Amino acid sequence: MGKLRAAIVGTGFMGAVHARSATVAGAQVVAVVGSSPEKGRRAAAAFGVGEGCDSLEDALRQGVDVVHVCTPNATHERFATAAIKAGVAVVCEKPLATDKATAERLADLAAQAGVVTSVPFVYRYYAAVREARARIGAPGHRPPWLIHGSYLQDWLADPAATNWRVDPVAGGATRAFGDIGVHWCDLAEFVTGQRITRVLASFARAVAKRPASGTGELQPVETEDGAVVMFETDAGALGSVVVSQATAGRKNALSFSFDGPAATYAFCQETPESLWIGGRDGNRILLRDPDRSGSPVGRAATLPAGHPQGYYECFADFVAETYAAIRGEDVAGLPTFADGLRAADVTDSVVTSAKTGSWVEIPSR
Repeated sequence: MGKLRAAIVGTGFMGAVHARSATVAGAQVVAVVGSSPEKGRRAAAAFGVGEGCDSLEDALRQGVDVVHVCTPNATHERFATAAIKAGVAVVCEKPLATDKATAERLADLAAQAGVVTSVPFVYRYYAAVREARARIGAPGHRPPWLIHGSYLQDWLADPAATNWRVDPVAGGATRAFGDIGVHWCDLAEFVTGQRITRVLASFARAVAKRPASGTGELQPVETEDGAVVMFETDAGALGSVVVSQATAGRKNALSFSFDGPAATYAFCQETPESLWIGGRDGNRILLRDPDRSGSPVGRAATLPAGHPQGYYECFADFVAETYAAIRGEDVAGLPTFADGLRAADVTDSVVTSAKTGSWVEIPSR
């Protein structure tokens, strides 16, 4: 297979990230689809790729190998379904869908069609995260019994701030948890190898009213600015995560601590080059260094020590892994539509718990 041909659906920040990562991964971005033909043309020029297309169907007629869906959450199903039915691989932004029934339909459709799919749970690609996963999963390692952390942002700390995600019609019934809490839960399960089995959640709002996206008219906020979720896992661990999009000063502070009787592993995405390892007889900070014996291997291993691995690198590695799978390579740890469905199951249980105030079981599939 020669150079892959990619189409980007969506012209915002995430569309730009996907276009950049596709180019870095060696694909030719031939089409950009916007909410209007003019938006698609402007984005193609701004991204420095391909051309603007009037519709996804127009882009598919150009013979693309992969479609990146980077549009508001409620539209994911339409674009992903069209691409899958055309036999084209799909990279779909999370959440995969705004409800678990739709996520299940997409996962089933992809499985039946036999096309490669992926969801950008890109924090899996930090070397420090892979280091923690390898150590926890090593033979004889005693598993974490306490799993906790947070994901804090401040882009909605300003009461005047708004976005399409605030609207439950476009973004879904949950915002803070559905947008970023799912990242944390995916990472916790990926690193520890444990599955969250039940949750007890509470939602809160920092701001009662925000300007409506487009009109600027103040409207009641229906989705949460933050959430606190307690959970239990299939290995008997207890856990909690605090999620917020209105915590002043926290830009993208995803952090975890996975605590075991012999070792504890702590990571913060805002300082991603290090993994804190706690022990009864002493603690240490392990810095990413591909030349260190036993350092995890992967695409990021080619980046020399002292050259910080960041969000763009992780996203590019994720896209490169997706493209490797499209070419038929065996790729371990790629987050697929099955992982997107898992996130939808967790999210649905969290939303139900926040409404009822009771523990809710997460279905096993």
